[in-house]
Amino acid sequence: MRTRILEWLFAASLVGIAGPALAQTAQGSTEQDAVNERLEGPEARLQASERRSWRAPDWLPEPVVSLNILSFNDFHGQLSPKTVAGRPAGGAAVLAAYLKANSDENTLIVHDGDQVGASPPNSALLQDEPSISLLNLLANRHCRYLGDQLSMPEHVQPIVQQRCNLIGTLGNHEFDDGKDELLRLLTGGIHRNGPFLEESWKGARFPYVISNVIDTETGDTLLPPYSVYYAGGARVGVIGAVLEGTPDIVSPTGVAGLRFTDEADAINESVAALQRLGVHAIVVALHQGGQQTRYDGPTDATADTLEGPVVEIIERLDDDVDVVISGHSHGFTNALVPNANGTPILVTQAFSAGTAFSDVELVISRRSRDVIEKSAAVYTTWGDQGAGLTPDPQIAALVAQADARVEPLVARVVGMAQGNITRTETPAGESALGNLIADAQRVATEAQISFMNPGGIRADLAAGEVTWGELFAIQPFANDLVSMDLTGTQIKTLIEQQWAGQSYARLLKPSGIRYTWSASRPVGDRVIEMVDAAGAPISPTATYRVTVNSFLAGGGDNFKILAEGTNRVVGPVDLDALVDYIEALPQPFTADIEGRIQRID
Repeated sequence: MRTRILEWLFAASLVGIAGPALAQTAQGSTEQDAVNERLEGPEARLQASERRSWRAPDWLPEPVVSLNILSFNDFHGQLSPKTVAGRPAGGAAVLAAYLKANSDENTLIVHDGDQVGASPPNSALLQDEPSISLLNLLANRHCRYLGDQLSMPEHVQPIVQQRCNLIGTLGNHEFDDGKDELLRLLTGGIHRNGPFLEESWKGARFPYVISNVIDTETGDTLLPPYSVYYAGGARVGVIGAVLEGTPDIVSPTGVAGLRFTDEADAINESVAALQRLGVHAIVVALHQGGQQTRYDGPTDATADTLEGPVVEIIERLDDDVDVVISGHSHGFTNALVPNANGTPILVTQAFSAGTAFSDVELVISRRSRDVIEKSAAVYTTWGDQGAGLTPDPQIAALVAQADARVEPLVARVVGMAQGNITRTETPAGESALGNLIADAQRVATEAQISFMNPGGIRADLAAGEVTWGELFAIQPFANDLVSMDLTGTQIKTLIEQQWAGQSYARLLKPSGIRYTWSASRPVGDRVIEMVDAAGAPISPTATYRVTVNSFLAGGGDNFKILAEGTNRVVGPVDLDALVDYIEALPQPFTADIEGRIQRID
């Protein structure tokens, strides 16, 4: 479906007019936005800026080298500024200004995955090339294009870019469009609907590393597992890894031909390889995260309470791992977390969308080549103070160019919202925006019931004029709608799977069905009652026509029962369905919480 939208976009750029509502690609979905940016207020951002420190207990004065690592995660193509706690923050030009202001000749910039995917139109409609161009503009003169690097002998690749000041790893969203498009984006080549902003796309001008993604055709890692950064007489190994569960949250086509292995095993294998090279200062760029629920200050070692999947990985890491730059959960982390041997590993995460960055300071012994001191703080990229007052002009020009290219399409008005329509969930799991989207999908396919996954709803809808671009920001994945036959028993299993096998509850947004559930009942048997739109009980033996998006239809987000649906028919793109539905509503339109999901404790 992205072919369709980019063909239109190319035509629109020639004639200068807006066309019909079309859709973008980026299959898949991730974590609920409801759990993103947990520490969002002014106090939390201030807390994040406190520096966390560690020094080796046997430290003695000796010759050392100081290195600085600036990292950010889950950028998601957010080229334009956002609002944090009522203030401007982020945006490519502001983020770049902060990174440059805090860099010197011994600074390495690391991005921790999801640089692209689930992006706004000014990046997504241009195949996310502008979000890679942003990084290219930050790269120093020692950096080489990744495609050139990969064409070199394998034993040369880890050392060829040692003085390059930038390195990246892959997140789950890098796989949204599949292996071939990922490699094109990173190593160069004109997209079939390009060129976009650059006449000759050459890909990323810096190394990418990933240790736990295997190309099943070759048996090798998709990209080099690690790289080595050299500055000031010291070497730091950087290992990349993405969550092993990526296939559960990306459409099957996105991960075809790839195998995702255990994160800790892959990282430790790369640690051993780096140790053989004499590298003992080691940083892991890991696209997996957790939630830091308590932090009482930079010197209280008992204050770090980090929970989530990243902790289990850290516990199994080699003692030579010094820092883990985490991501994926879009939150704040600055903690010292011990591995199984009690070795403290510094773990950071800088919220998301370029609204913050982590500043890690390393002191490396020239004698042992290991880290003897380390500290970190997380700083918000405020647009109304500091470096944010002078956005980087070169990158601001890049963003302006991207904005101008997509303007004809994104500015088209499709309706008028009477009030704000948000993703905010009731305790039961219902949201007004989820209701609106689920209704649109049911109507578009003439189904009896539809379900929308919460992770696929990426933004709220503000009151007033509603543009195509705003709806695109809400549903950027361009999943096809798939209608199928499910029995009442299968529908109950589907709803039960909202809690079963999930790292957290993923409560689907329904249309054409109402149900009641109890949190006090065991997982697998939480649904108490299900009725259809007319109030009739859902019969276990009856067959119902159900619509979901293609990501869910393939069993995404662990809703595996949907893969068993029969009599499948592929319908319109989800974004097209939403645009058409809103245009057909009486204006101004609204959407409300209706009690479609009821919770009894």
